[in-house]
Amino acid sequence: MNKLINDPAQVVVDALRGVAAAHPELRVDHEQRVVFRGDAPVRGKVGLVSGGGSGHEPLHAGFVGPGMLDAACAGEVFTSPVPDQMLAATKGVDGGAGVLHIVKNYTGDVMNFEMAAEMAETEVVAVVTNDDVAVEDSLYTAGRRGVGVTVLVEKIAGAAAEEGRSLAEVAKIARKVNSNGRSMGVALTSCTVPAAGKPTFDLPAGQIEVGIGIHGEPGRRRVPLGTAAEIAEMLVTPILTDHDFTGGDGVIAFLNGMGATPLIELYVMYQEVSTLLAKAGVQVARTLVGPYITSLDMAGCSVTLVKADDEILRLWDAPVRTPALRWGV
Repeated sequence: MNKLINDPAQVVVDALRGVAAAHPELRVDHEQRVVFRGDAPVRGKVGLVSGGGSGHEPLHAGFVGPGMLDAACAGEVFTSPVPDQMLAATKGVDGGAGVLHIVKNYTGDVMNFEMAAEMAETEVVAVVTNDDVAVEDSLYTAGRRGVGVTVLVEKIAGAAAEEGRSLAEVAKIARKVNSNGRSMGVALTSCTVPAAGKPTFDLPAGQIEVGIGIHGEPGRRRVPLGTAAEIAEMLVTPILTDHDFTGGDGVIAFLNGMGATPLIELYVMYQEVSTLLAKAGVQVARTLVGPYITSLDMAGCSVTLVKADDEILRLWDAPVRTPALRWGV
């Protein structure tokens, strides 16, 4: 295992120290392993908290800042943060207007965020993302997994909160984005968790796993490696079958890298995705390409589509200033 680490048991601690050193505009609570925007809590603004197991960077800490999250909790690699972390984050962003929890649909995350909300002394509403069309239930979830749409929910809900909307209004737009979003991913290699020191699963050369989860969970099927065009069709077709993305104001198309796939390959894939969408009569209104919700060093990608309207597009375009997303400022 060749990795740029000091000690596998300290990788999250060391990474958070690096976040603090690289981004002085943020505030890091090293004891609770929570990353806050530097001016949190913002009085009168709904606070946005998300989090999950580490290893998916830049999700979630990379999306903390004006226009997006107010705080992110970092669990151990692929392990949910504990309720005390989530409670500390909730208290730390409570500006008097309530707090929104954005939670990926994994059993540990959902349970621990619920416990934190029960202990909080402020109004808390949770929105659970569940956009993965690959499988309906898995070892880690009841229902669909929360994956790529989480990034878009955090951005759009963050913009709504920045406008001064109420907690109910921010939760409503978050649910709208989630309900209008679908995702599908593929793995070309396994990932290697530092503490394990070996690949999470065996994927022979020349084989790919279609419908993979972001923790290495199995997907729909294992098939021989094909061309970018063939793989794009395996990802796009189930998404378009599951939801009608035609009409309206088009879609936000998010082509995500899983961690080890270079941008040149992601752009090859996006060209194929855009061609398929055009053939299906789906208009692309906005695009995001890059590694934004990763699985350590896994090679592969995922496609997320969100059906947009004027409100969603306006909030997507609103200024954001975080380590991983930054525009309009």
